[in-house]
Amino acid sequence: MRHRRKGRVLGRSPSHQRAMLRNLASSLVLTEREFEPGEPGAPKVAGRIVTTVAKAKEVRPLVERCITIAKRGLLAEQAAEAFAASADRDTAEWKKWRQSEQWQKWAQAMAPAVTARRRVLRLLGDKQATRILFSEVAPRFASRPGGYTRILKLAMPRLGDAGPRAILEFVGESVSAAPVAPELESANS
Repeated sequence: MRHRRKGRVLGRSPSHQRAMLRNLASSLVLTEREFEPGEPGAPKVAGRIVTTVAKAKEVRPLVERCITIAKRGLLAEQAAEAFAASADRDTAEWKKWRQSEQWQKWAQAMAPAVTARRRVLRLLGDKQATRILFSEVAPRFASRPGGYTRILKLAMPRLGDAGPRAILEFVGESVSAAPVAPELESANS
């Protein structure tokens, strides 16, 4: 019986499930990185992956949790900036700051940010994805209280086994912004 056992098994062992969800989440975040024009593996649309409906529904809470943790970490980093040193690293002024009480306050304020990065790294298992999440994705959703992703079901099933497919993407202006027809644009002006 499945009493109080949540989540889909997806035909995998628990360790395989965790690895698969981790890979899907980091793949979604990695689509946000900068790609060279014509680079192999570059996504057609940034912030979007295509997978099955069941996998998309399972990975969505993981991605949203990572973004929430990253947002809290960014708040801690902003609070720590008040105590940060203005001098370059390893200069005499920086060394003086490092021995002062300002550094103690900076370290105290920065501790939640470091913890947040470590938590996200543990959830995603990818340093580059963690870096991108903190530098590009989380600041975009700073004022949004939740609901950072959406699932769009595709009409065409997967070839081979006819599995139902879906798009998992970040919400926002940069993703799937429908182009405005030129006639409508001039009418609104």
